[in-house]
Amino acid sequence: MGGSAGSMTVLTKLISELPAIFPMPVVIVIHRLKNVQSELGTLLSVRQKITEPDDKELLLPGHIYLAPQNYHLLIEADGTISLDYSELVNFSRPAIDMSFESAASAFGSAAVGILLSGANKDGAAGLCHIAASGGAAIVQDPRTAGFSTMPQAALDLCSGIQTMTVNDMIRYLRNISTKINTEK
Repeated sequence: MGGSAGSMTVLTKLISELPAIFPMPVVIVIHRLKNVQSELGTLLSVRQKITEPDDKELLLPGHIYLAPQNYHLLIEADGTISLDYSELVNFSRPAIDMSFESAASAFGSAAVGILLSGANKDGAAGLCHIAASGGAAIVQDPRTAGFSTMPQAALDLCSGIQTMTVNDMIRYLRNISTKINTEK
């Protein structure tokens, strides 16, 4: 899940509505200031603990990870996290594009990307990678976003992207949980 300006309310609602034990790891990438103490993980920990991962930490089902300030969060083919301090992408570090692109490479058709409200185009190209890999590419309905630039950029850039309201996203995530848990 990625977002920027205007995404906190939606993100908090999505996290609070996730099943208690969600059968997939959840990675959150939010633009935030790099030199300001952040309590974002605490603020988002509505029902479930959210952690900032360490480099080379293994992604685990049922865990929620928050990209650390000033690091790109990449997902490796072996399911581990790699923290990267390379150049800004779309004026951002962490960049949603980098996380989504690496998720598409690591998980292919099993990847799910959700792009929320934001005032720049970060995440659009990465979401297109997820769609191209056969994964689920979802944007917040731009009409309901506090800042429509981010989700609209993805819709303008490529096909295969689903537009959803917040309630649609909640239903979608619950359906994923039910489907995966039924298949076990």
